[in-house]
Amino acid sequence: MVVYAAPTATEDIPIIDLSASLSGDDAACRAAAEEVRRACRDTGFFSVIDHGIDAGIIEAAFAESKRFFHQPDAWKMQLAKQPGSNGYEPLESQVLDPDSGPDLKESFNVTRPAETGSPDQLRNLWPKDLPGFRENLEAYHRKVQELGLHISRLIALSLGMPFRFFDPTFENQKAALRLLRYPPMPGNVDANKLGAGAHHDFGWITIVAQDHIGGLEVETASGNWIRVDPIPGALVVNLGDLVTRWTNGVYHSSLHRVINNTGTQDRYSMVLFYNHRYETTVECLPTCLAPGEKPKYPPAVSGELRTEKYLASHSHLTG
Repeated sequence: MVVYAAPTATEDIPIIDLSASLSGDDAACRAAAEEVRRACRDTGFFSVIDHGIDAGIIEAAFAESKRFFHQPDAWKMQLAKQPGSNGYEPLESQVLDPDSGPDLKESFNVTRPAETGSPDQLRNLWPKDLPGFRENLEAYHRKVQELGLHISRLIALSLGMPFRFFDPTFENQKAALRLLRYPPMPGNVDANKLGAGAHHDFGWITIVAQDHIGGLEVETASGNWIRVDPIPGALVVNLGDLVTRWTNGVYHSSLHRVINNTGTQDRYSMVLFYNHRYETTVECLPTCLAPGEKPKYPPAVSGELRTEKYLASHSHLTG
């Protein structure tokens, strides 16, 4: 059981400036990769600034998110997620921590179209009566995927692998984008009721744009919880469990949670799950094994691992 405890102020989340590395300069990329390496070994969380995504694109996507969630519940339910599709999920659709119960969040989900026959192939359900909604979200989706590729290349470099080592594994991924609204909760949270229960992300990396409300909290290696306070213009990056498997536990996938206890304001965030294509084999990298050491995890299929955990987090809806 993960017991809720008040977090301390942010002090262990690095802030990495990507501007120089985006130029493609080798020395700049190696310098950024070294910063990424330290963050991945310590907390598995870091913020990026000067990341190449125009503020206007982010602001427009947030505006569309708020416009969507402000629609009546009956309208949103017309776009409810179905077998084989993305779409809307109402409050309490997911349980990320069984001890916390269903998460107090609602979401709208889209993916990049996958090739025909891929297990990751899902159709998007776009609202037809919100002009500009799809266009603005797709603009953000494209840019944040580009950022995901760049960060993944820095991770490869940080592990002593070629800069583009992981590139083929990202081809034809679904790159799920999730818009999230967390309604306000009382200041004194009853038991473990949270916006998103304590959990590890299932995949490769997650890129989060959060509004000014805050509420994202991370457990450090010492067991303390710290806040990931919003930084204007910054995006938050965290590692998923697949990175832990690639690196034999050298890189850290941190437990994290979300709570919105402002009491009066909704919290909004936009989350990109940047992952390998479904059939990618995930196995320990040679640079992450000390002489004589053996892999802690057997080789596994990326999509199978992710799907298993996703379905488990929604199993309360099907029994």
